[in-house]
This record gives sequence, structure tokens and C-alpha cells, in this order.
Amino acid sequence: MKTTVDVLVQKYGGTSLQTLDCVRHAALRIAAARRRGPSVAVVVSARGGRTDDLLRLAADIGAPSPSRELDQLLAVGEQESAALMALTLNRLGVPAISLTGHQAGIETTDRHGEALISRIGAARVRAALEAGQVVVVTGFQGVDHAGDIATLGRGGSDTTAVALAARLRASACEIYTDVDGVFSADPRILPAARCLPWVQPGVMAEMAFAGARILHTRCIELAAMEGVEVRVRNASSQAPGTTVVDRQDGRPLETRRAVVAVTHDTDVARVLVHCRDIRRDLAPEVFEVLAAQGAVVDLVARSGTYENEFRMGFTIRRSQADSVRAALHELTAAFGGGVHFDENVGKVSVVGMGLLSRPEYTARLMAALAAAGIPTSWISTSQMRLSVIVPRERTADAVETLHREFHLDRHEPADVASATFGRSATV
Repeated sequence: MKTTVDVLVQKYGGTSLQTLDCVRHAALRIAAARRRGPSVAVVVSARGGRTDDLLRLAADIGAPSPSRELDQLLAVGEQESAALMALTLNRLGVPAISLTGHQAGIETTDRHGEALISRIGAARVRAALEAGQVVVVTGFQGVDHAGDIATLGRGGSDTTAVALAARLRASACEIYTDVDGVFSADPRILPAARCLPWVQPGVMAEMAFAGARILHTRCIELAAMEGVEVRVRNASSQAPGTTVVDRQDGRPLETRRAVVAVTHDTDVARVLVHCRDIRRDLAPEVFEVLAAQGAVVDLVARSGTYENEFRMGFTIRRSQADSVRAALHELTAAFGGGVHFDENVGKVSVVGMGLLSRPEYTARLMAALAAAGIPTSWISTSQMRLSVIVPRERTADAVETLHREFHLDRHEPADVASATFGRSATV
């Protein structure tokens, strides 16, 4: 059902709410948006550092992670932010009400710590908007079928905002953070990185998965499925930011820039599973172990069933290594095998469109890293992403090398890439 008023959804991250001055600054921006006409629904994260503080408290008493009780604890951070924002808005003369995920009608699956949004009722949100109130909703959380709080994982407030925007048929979803938008590389390690005025949803999803921390991966997937226009902006400035939208730039298809950004991820562990003298295919069991723990798998390679041993390699998040370590050791030990974890690696990715259609790009990536003396191991290629594993301490060097190799510091429209590898080519 469509809301009877025009709605804008805004989301404020933790750094945008870190102090009471930050909360007031965000409230003034919300009030200004409300004066421009649309009704405003706001999604908030926990204030900067609050979630980490709560996690440390839980760790100090040995609480299991994830768990029902940990979700009960972590939900406090967003509830604090929502209440403070509503209080501040009311103090500014802007009628506002704060709602928890449950009160906003956000229903989730029952996987604590990594729940998925299954439905948003939103009746109470609509009623408040139509009554002229700004509605401040806690991000990162909802309730499962048992009525228990379930959290959506790190960055989940982005997904809450996009899901709410989709449910309300909002004109846009604005994500406010502490940077000017989406960059061609992480500006914290590469000052030459450019702020991109717009990014296609598919490319943005690949960037998020491959290490860009600006947006939650699932929020972009949801935005693409629901047709929600997402704008990433700096909460501390009036910079136009980046719009994530499915559009073209007016140039002929073959001359558009193929490489959009270089991303990196140091939350990576390389896992090697091996069992000698066995023809049995253990891949299904390995993936079942990983799925049971919600481990995200990338860069998979394995032996064939015709070989006399089973070998399989893949990468997962380093932060998830401990959750799967014991189960994988138990599985392989039953067949006389073992598991090796290498956590001293990073993943660097070139992200764009039509990369497999330009095979010289993979060659250029490998040659540039080799020329810079950066060792590489596993590589994965697709039409939208070329990823390579490098030593963790050389990750930033690899980002700078590839950003320069693919001329991402250039603002002018790129020409068609040279089809001859080794020549000076633009992208």
C-alpha cells in the first residue's frame, strides 16, 4: 500500500551521532528536509563506538556470540540513538516519535547476529507520518517469529533504511556518513581517490562485498531489487555525494569507463582443506559447515573427483574463522585430512563492468602488481570484479598500484581501453 504523503528516508550512521552536538547537527538537517515538504522517516545507528563498548562488555563476561541475549544487549545502542534524536527534534519544535524495530513492524528471520528482514508492517510508521511527525526508527534490528529481538549484522542499519524506503515507496533513501560519498578507492589510504557522482547498483554491490565499507552489501542488493534510489552524503557538509542508481552517462556503450574503483578487504582468511588418498567429494560437507555458521565464501578452487586426494581452497572473513575452525578440523580429521588457516592476507579487487570482455585487464592487474614487487596468490575473475589475494601488509600498496594502473585519478571521460596489452591504455 502506498503512503498517502511524499516520504524521504534518511539514515544516520554512528559517527554522525557520536556526540550530542552531532545529534543536534543531524536533527537540524532533518528539520530542514521536513520544511522542504516531504514527510521524513529517519533510521539511526548506535552512536559511534557504542556497539563496540557493548561487545566488550559481553566478552568480559564470556557471553557467546551470536546469541539471543547478545542481540538483546546490542539493540540498546540504536534505541538510545533513536530516543535522543526524537528528544532533540521535539526540542527544536519538530514533532517526532522514536520507534524500535518491533514498534515499526520490522519482522526478521531468527538467525541472531545475521538476521534477514522478512517483512515490514509499517502501519504505525505511516500513521505517524500522516499525522505530521518525523518517525525515528532504530536500525540494525527487528523481531523474529518468537517475538525476540534479532540484529542484522554490522552495517545492518543501511538495510533497515532501504527496506523502510521500499515499503513506504519513498522518493529516495539518503545515507549520511562521515565521508563525501563513494570513492574510487578508500580515501583514508589513497588521498588521490575520486568521489564518484553516481554508481550503478550492481557495481556498488560488488564494491561493498569486496571491501568498500560505505554501504552494507545487503542494502544495495535490496535497493536494486526494489528500485530504491540511494544517495550517500556527508552528514557534516553540503557536498552532493554519490547517487546509486541504474542510469547511463550518455556516451556510447563501448566507450564507457569499464573500471570504476579499486577496493580492499583485510578481514580475510585463506583456508586450505586437504584429505589424501580419498576419492570422496567432501565439498558438499565443507559448504554445509560454512553455511551453518553463515560464513561468506569467496575465491573457491578445488580438486576434481578424478584425483586421488581431495583439496579445496577458499577465502572467508577472518572474523568468522574461529566459528568454523573446529567443525572443519573435525570433518577432515575423520578422513585423515586437515585444515590450514592463513590470516595474514588481504584481498584487493578491481570493480567495474564488462571486465571479462576485456581480458587484457587481468593481465594488466597481474603485471602491475608484479612490477611493484607485490606477491599475489589466488585470483578470481568475473564480469564485474577481478580479485586477487596479496600479503596483508602490502594491501594498501596494491590499492595504490592498481588505482594508478587503471587511471582512476582522472576526472575526464575515459577512452576505449587499448586492446593491445603493454601499450599505454585508459579505461
